[in-house]
Amino acid sequence: MKNRKKQSKRQARNYSFVALILAALAAAAALLLGITRGLVSMQVFTVANVDNLQRWLLVSIGLVVLFLAAYAILEPDKVRRFASGRQARYGSNALIMTLAFLGILVVGNVLAYQNPKTLVDLTEDKTNTLSPEMTNALQALPAKVTATAFFSQNSSTESAEKLLSNIKANSSGKFDFSFVNPDRDPQTVREAGITGDGKILLQMGSQKEIVAFASETEILKGFLRLLNPGNNVVYFLTGHGERDIEQAGESALTRAKGTLEDKNYTVKTLNLLAENQIPEDASVVVIAGPLKPVSENEVDLLRDYLAQGGSLIVMADPTILTEFGDESDPLAEMLANDWGIILNDDVVIDLNNTDPRTAVSALYDSSHVVTRNMNRVGVLFPYTRSLSVAEAPEGITNTRLVQTNENSWAETDFESLKQEGWPPSFDVNTEVQGPLTLVAAGENFSSGGRVVVFGTSAFAEDQRFDGMGNGDMLINSVDWAAEQEDLPNITPRTPTERRFTAPGQFQWIAILLGSIFIIPGLVILAGVSTWLSRRKQG
Repeated sequence: MKNRKKQSKRQARNYSFVALILAALAAAAALLLGITRGLVSMQVFTVANVDNLQRWLLVSIGLVVLFLAAYAILEPDKVRRFASGRQARYGSNALIMTLAFLGILVVGNVLAYQNPKTLVDLTEDKTNTLSPEMTNALQALPAKVTATAFFSQNSSTESAEKLLSNIKANSSGKFDFSFVNPDRDPQTVREAGITGDGKILLQMGSQKEIVAFASETEILKGFLRLLNPGNNVVYFLTGHGERDIEQAGESALTRAKGTLEDKNYTVKTLNLLAENQIPEDASVVVIAGPLKPVSENEVDLLRDYLAQGGSLIVMADPTILTEFGDESDPLAEMLANDWGIILNDDVVIDLNNTDPRTAVSALYDSSHVVTRNMNRVGVLFPYTRSLSVAEAPEGITNTRLVQTNENSWAETDFESLKQEGWPPSFDVNTEVQGPLTLVAAGENFSSGGRVVVFGTSAFAEDQRFDGMGNGDMLINSVDWAAEQEDLPNITPRTPTERRFTAPGQFQWIAILLGSIFIIPGLVILAGVSTWLSRRKQG
């Protein structure tokens, strides 16, 4: 009987050891899964299925509890001795103190996050203090504004989160924000009308504004547009085979229309052939890829409209893609004569792209409002013609906004585009080598008229609008044409310049004595003094 009891205890001990090992393995798995879940929550990286990760984390925690319970059942005496021993008492005290500290830490952070307070800015330059313009805009908000920042895992959210948190802390509850990863939630991105990375959607009731990037100046402009929505109306010309803004399709411009409407623009169509006048509320008129020439009478109406401070955006495809034939082009003549922007009769070939028929933006004019923030992204211009920018008439300034690099040329032999073998060859005698201008802008400072001219309309069609910076290029052009950039900027702060002055010989000696002899010597002296005093006490 005794031998049988000993044998059963030995078997129970073996099983309890196995249960303890399994509990340790399950605890290690739970720790790794918990760390992974935390990193996923911080958007350090993504996993295919977050729900599965959460499920396995719960399973591993359950296994830890199960195996520890099995060990307690198999080894009740050891568990009882451990629970009543000195180590258990000390360990339980340490556990309670640790849990209390963690609890205080978590509760304190939750309360601080839910009730943000303005902290004292101890920086000399007051870099963490909002500008007076931003503070006034926050106080003037009639309702709460929510910001949704769209940042992919390739973009750092640190500076944006710091800025948005600072605005929230100073908003008296009128501002809140959240982050969305466009790669994980493309449906939300499309519904918000967002194109590109790093954009911020501001919403106040039914009003929306899209901020190009996270800076105090840009967010302030978004607030001011929410406070003063105005009535900016964009008219798309019809009657010449232009691209459709109503019916969705690969060649339509419905994405452009939706994005403009998300920015509080009113978008309409305009048939000048029928109406014979440009509406008084027109902020911008857009001519997107006409297949037939715009008539002389319509061009006269557009000329008068520009002379009265109106704005025009022209997206003129190469003539090989139109039905112009041998007909004259009054619109091109007006742009050349009145603005010094010439639409060349060619097709740009760009060897920097895998498809040479699609030109790639290589050079931007960083001084112009339309392109000053475009350096981070490229724009693709399929089947585009080149532009020439001549000397502008008096009172007008024109600008080359986008150019290709040297590895491109303007192909004028259209028959070679139809022949087999690609790309066609460059003819040094008859064709112009890059850089070639793809987009140009003009401004009449006396009348206030503005024009932006593109050598193609295909870059903005639905299938390409969300690619790279294509949508940004068009929307920036509309914003500039509608004079939406004329909002106040943040007063710049001049940072304090600090210079490191190398210490002299006396300073080096003081540093050497203090760091190597004096401070270590004091520590050694204190230790010797303590040892001697304890020795005297026996």
